[in-house]
Amino acid sequence: MTIQEMIQEARTLSVEERKQLIKALVDIVNEPEAAPPKKRNIMEFAGIAAHLADDEDPQDYVRRLRSEWDDRDADR
Repeated sequence: MTIQEMIQEARTLSVEERKQLIKALVDIVNEPEAAPPKKRNIMEFAGIAAHLADDEDPQDYVRRLRSEWDDRDADR
């Protein structure tokens, strides 16, 4: 939806609803900006997935992970 479409839609609101919309927009504008994500040193990840090398074929591991993701998505 474009800004112009949003403005057109806002014109269909009651005066009270427009006031609520304006207040919500002002609140959004005044929210503090999120800090940029911290850059990580690759060495921080040393040993984090050491168990992945435990006799499992990498391709089988990827297939298993994808299957788990698909199962989790199906549950939603």
